Amino acid sequence: MFRKMRRFRQEISKEECIEVLKNEKRGVLSILGEDGYPYGIPLNHWFCEEDGRLYFHGAKEGKKIDSIALNDKASYCVYDKGYCKPGEWSLNVKSIILFGRIKPVTDENRARKICTELVRKFIDDEEYLEEELKKSFGRVQCLEFIPEHMSGKLVNES
Repeated sequence: MFRKMRRFRQEISKEECIEVLKNEKRGVLSILGEDGYPYGIPLNHWFCEEDGRLYFHGAKEGKKIDSIALNDKASYCVYDKGYCKPGEWSLNVKSIILFGRIKPVTDENRARKICTELVRKFIDDEEYLEEELKKSFGRVQCLEFIPEHMSGKLVNES
């Protein structure tokens, strides 16, 4: 169903892919829009090591939510900050692509945990976290991305 990586020599391990997902804060979720066009949305994510799934949050209504209701297939792309080898100008970047299904999280306790972990990925301030949950939680829709396939590679820009 999913193709093997064409440039297999650049492929990185599943463990390296997971490290990128854990450490990076953002990626691009791609879904099929209601109008049939691809729709890519930059999002913050939290990778849960316990279940191997990605979680997002956003508004309870809008193009993203409507599109997901019509077609739950999605892909998500994340890449790290990269590095340059000494004496070289080109950037070496690890990029990860996941394919899977996405759905709304309906359990309120689970949604609260997801929002908490997303905030903690950016700031270590419990007072701020509690204030954000109190102020915004009622307006938030969390989404669960269930991976069916993941691949990653180390790309050299030269």
